[in-house]
Amino acid sequence: MKIKVLLADDHAIVIEGLKAVLSAHPEIDVCGEAHNGKEVLDFLDTHYADVVVLDINMPIMDGLTCARKIRQKHQRVKIIVLTMYAQKSFIEEMLRIGIDGSLLKSNTGQELKEAIYRVHSGKSYYDMVHTFDDASNTVSQYKLGDREIEIIKLLAEGLTSTEIADKLFIAESTVKTHRRNILRKTELHNTSQLIQFALNQGII
Repeated sequence: MKIKVLLADDHAIVIEGLKAVLSAHPEIDVCGEAHNGKEVLDFLDTHYADVVVLDINMPIMDGLTCARKIRQKHQRVKIIVLTMYAQKSFIEEMLRIGIDGSLLKSNTGQELKEAIYRVHSGKSYYDMVHTFDDASNTVSQYKLGDREIEIIKLLAEGLTSTEIADKLFIAESTVKTHRRNILRKTELHNTSQLIQFALNQGII
């Protein structure tokens, strides 16, 4: 089964560029296009799509408003947003909405294909990983080691324990031990809480 993707951007040239990028991947089928958030919702009411790729700045209905409505009406649909913004507060808002992935508009080539595959498989994909000034204070306060910080960042990218183990050339059991230690040190209970904590504390 091909992954059915709906593209939404108010600039026709951007949509054509995205279609050209995705046409090189036979597993992906661009099933439709829209030029504002209302057109996205109208499409989803009458057609099937696995993934919606949304521009944030669109007329009539912007991407974030559209994403909120998709979450209310079409919860199975995965959402990737394209944006020029990378502020921590913006990423936090996307997490609150339940957006599955995000890409800076400067990174919509090979990264878009990878993001579609990842969110379609139930994982998240955020390419906006930034370090803020208060990160060092957090590391000191919670006694987080370099390897633990590295694992937190990879978890924020949506990698599983198995994928992290492969990437770091360590055993999966070692990754799971690090995850338990991180949760214990931060007094958190799951990965979603950990990602929010990492954003708030400036680790990512």
